[in-house]
Amino acid sequence: MLFGEILYRETGLVIVPDREPEMEKQGEMESGIREQQMQIVCVRSSSIGGEEEWESSGSSALSLFKEKEEEIERKKVEVREKVFSMLGRVEQESKRLAFIRQELEVMADPTRREVETIRKRVDKLNRQLKPLGKSCLKKEKEYKMCLEAYNEKSSEKASLINRLVELVGESERLRMKKLDELSKTIETLY
Repeated sequence: MLFGEILYRETGLVIVPDREPEMEKQGEMESGIREQQMQIVCVRSSSIGGEEEWESSGSSALSLFKEKEEEIERKKVEVREKVFSMLGRVEQESKRLAFIRQELEVMADPTRREVETIRKRVDKLNRQLKPLGKSCLKKEKEYKMCLEAYNEKSSEKASLINRLVELVGESERLRMKKLDELSKTIETLY
C-alpha cells in the first residue's frame, strides 16, 4: 500500500499520492512534480453497485496514477540526461579555455619580462631627464640673458670705437692744422 493512501468509502473520496516518503526528499524539482502527482479522485458509489464498483474505480485510479508516475519519471530522466550533457560540454569548454589561457601566458611570458625591464629603464631615464631639463631651461634663460648683454655691450663697443675713430681723426686734423700754423709761423720768422 502506498504512503498516505486514504480511502473514504462512506463519502466516495479517494486521495492517493504517487510517492513514498523517502522519494519526497529529492529537491526543488521533485516538489513541483509531487504536487502534480497528488490527485484527488472523487468516486461516487451508487447504492446498487456497492463494493465491486468501488474496487474497479480504485484500480482504474491506481493505473492512471502509475501511468502519470511513469511519464514523470521519463521526463525526469530526459531532463537529467540533458543537464549531464550540458555539464559535460561546459566542462570540455572550461578545459579548452584553461588550455588557451595557459598557451597565451607561455607566449606572452618572455616578452613581458623584457617589456617590464625596458619600462623600468625608461622610467629611470625620465627621472634623470627631469632635473636635466629644468637645468637646461635655466641655462637657456641665462644664455639668452648673457647673449643679450653681449650684443648690447658689442653694439656699445662698436659705437664707442666709431666715436674713438672720429675723435682720433678730428684730433689728427686739429694737430695737423696746428702743425701747419706753427710751420707757417716758423717760416715767417726766418
